[in-house]
This record gives sequence, C-alpha cells and structure tokens, in this order.
Amino acid sequence: MHSNRVKQALAQGKLQVGTSFAQLASPEIARILAAAGFDWAFIDTEHGWFNIETVREVCYASVRAGLCPIVRVVSLEYGLIARALDCGAQGVMFPRVESVEVLERAVSWTKFPPAGLRGCGLNAAHIDYAKASIAEVVEHGNANTMVVLQIETKRAVEMRDELLSVKGIDAVMVGPVDLSISLGVPGEFQHPKMVEAMEQIRDSCIAHGVAPGTQTRTLPLAKFWKERGMRFLGCSSEVGMLLEKASEIAGLLGSS
Repeated sequence: MHSNRVKQALAQGKLQVGTSFAQLASPEIARILAAAGFDWAFIDTEHGWFNIETVREVCYASVRAGLCPIVRVVSLEYGLIARALDCGAQGVMFPRVESVEVLERAVSWTKFPPAGLRGCGLNAAHIDYAKASIAEVVEHGNANTMVVLQIETKRAVEMRDELLSVKGIDAVMVGPVDLSISLGVPGEFQHPKMVEAMEQIRDSCIAHGVAPGTQTRTLPLAKFWKERGMRFLGCSSEVGMLLEKASEIAGLLGSS
C-alpha cells in the first residue's frame, strides 16, 4: 500500500508543486511529469476528456511513478467520489463548493467508517496484492486520502471560514478563472480584487490549518503566488507545457 507523500508534506508546511492533466489520454504523461519533478497532478474529469478506464490507468501509473494523482470530480456525488478513489486516486478535488452541508457530506464519502461513510469494495488489485487485513486497509485509506476544496466564486470567498471549518480538508485550490469571472474581472489574474480575495483565502487557510493553494496558467504567476505563501501550487497543464515548449523549439529553428 502506497503512502500519500503530498498529504504528509503539506501537513509539514512544505511546498508541493503540481499541474493539470486533462486531455492527453496516456499514462505515460504521468511518468513524464514525475520524472520532471512534479509532486502531484489533478486529473480533471470536470472539464477534461477522460473516461473511467483512463482515470484508472493514469492513477495506477501515477502512484507507481511517485506522482500523487488527485481526481477533480464533476460534482459532489457519492458515485463519482467513490469511483475516483476506487480507481486509485490518492485525493479528490471538489469544484464549485458553496455549501457547508454539501461539503460535509462529500468529505464523509472519502473516509471509511467510523471516520466517514465511504463504502468498501476494494479488491487485491487496489492494494497491489498486499497481504493486509480489512482493518489495515481502512486505516491506511483514511490516513492517506486527500481532500482538496476549490474556492471559485465570490460567495465561496465570503463564506470561506465556514467552509474551512469542515473537518477533513487538507488543501484549498483557488480556481482563478471562475473566481475572476465571479469578481467581475475575467482573466485579470493580478487585478487588485483577485489578489485581495486570494490573500484572504490564504490567510483563512493558515488559520484553519489547511494548506493554501491555487492553479496558475503561467510560470510568472506561479512564482508570484509561491512568494505569497501558496503551498499547494499548480502551474500549467500537460497540453500547455507541450505547446509552450514545442512553440519555443519551432520558433527558434524555423525559417519563417
């Protein structure tokens, strides 16, 4: 059974760097990201194109390569959360949260009883055929499953302390595109309204013992938020990095 090193590192106050993984349906991408030095990737089933079989293959390859796979579910439903974890995800990301009650219920679905309400349908493949008792599997799963809360709207920013009071949240990831739209400054990621809101989220996370984080589209923006204390820090995507580097090489070598 594999330990969740990202969850452990965040609990120790360390920076953990990741990226979005949503379009290129190949487990080899996970191996590349791990070799490049990324700590985690969120497998995006909200806006991405992966089916359940691909999610399983990507999670399997990620864990074995040393990359923590976190699945962003489409919505906070038991079946989606349970299947993501049964596919081998080491964490689940909850998008568009604006309800304490819904969040509490969703968190409960990530933990086996008595800590939560997750159903147990694991088989030998889930634990790499380790000789472990059900009690050991339950204990290990509860200790190593991450919960990532997304704050993506003005309303969620306003009720951030209520949301962060829910037990069992390991990290927050600000959704900057949706948040910028909600604040009336679409795509202006360093607008004073955005910076103020994100710093409020960061401060509340620290007060509640939750790792603050955000996704970013560019390296300069990632550095900006790294310097301001975001520890669960995402940058770019597998497609974005491929396009950026390919464009750089073609631009340098092309004759036109």
